[in-house]
Amino acid sequence: MTSIERTAYPRFKRLITAHELHLFFSPSRDELKWAADATDCDEHLLALLLMLKSYRRMGCFPALEDVPEMVVDFVRRAVGLPEGTLPVYRAERTAKHHRGLVRKRAGVTYDQAKARGIVEQSIRKEAAAKNRPADLINIALEKVVEAGLELPGFSTFDKMASKIRTEVNASICAGIHDRMRAAQRAGLMRLLEERDSDGTTLFNRLKKPAKGPTWSHFKNLTKRLEWLDELGDTNVWMDGVAAGKITDFAGEADAADASELRNFAPSSASRWSRP
Repeated sequence: MTSIERTAYPRFKRLITAHELHLFFSPSRDELKWAADATDCDEHLLALLLMLKSYRRMGCFPALEDVPEMVVDFVRRAVGLPEGTLPVYRAERTAKHHRGLVRKRAGVTYDQAKARGIVEQSIRKEAAAKNRPADLINIALEKVVEAGLELPGFSTFDKMASKIRTEVNASICAGIHDRMRAAQRAGLMRLLEERDSDGTTLFNRLKKPAKGPTWSHFKNLTKRLEWLDELGDTNVWMDGVAAGKITDFAGEADAADASELRNFAPSSASRWSRP
């Protein structure tokens, strides 16, 4: 699961300054009259105003229990409600009706199916070049906001980014697999099994960084490059794969060891998966 803090998905800050409270959460006279005309008790009045101001700030409806106490206190004092008044609904249908009132006043459309379609389309498009889930989520957020739609919950973005990224990466890996000759695939698999002179696998040799610029190191590096070239033409293998994806894949491989990579095997559909 992607941490929401790594994305631009709107959320309440841990610390809200007095300036921000006045700037974003002060109800105007018109807003207070509108809310008072639509409600029949102090609790509903406070709840409706909090939904309105939160939506205008965030583009979505937070759960009322997630609204910071300092925001609740500020709005309660701003409209002169009794101390201890809480933003609660006795019935969900009232809360649903009030969300509809907020959407109408904010001029936004509630169409979760359309919003999810935009999220899926934008993530699938960008996943061909970008690999970080947070980047995919942020791009999808922009597209939904541009369409004037209410944002789906963060879990919707997170699940779609994870699912589509996995599908796209599996397709890319299948393409790389299919562009290799059988002998080349077998040669790569031997890197995980055969041992170097120091007892480590040849996969470790593949990951070793170049040493300092001395003549002996240069000669060793030349031999190493010749050995690497014998594995196959990576330009052919990576044909059509975005540079950013190659960099991320390389980083993942560098962080793995041979024992981890042995747990992956090509399926009958030429897709790489864990058994």
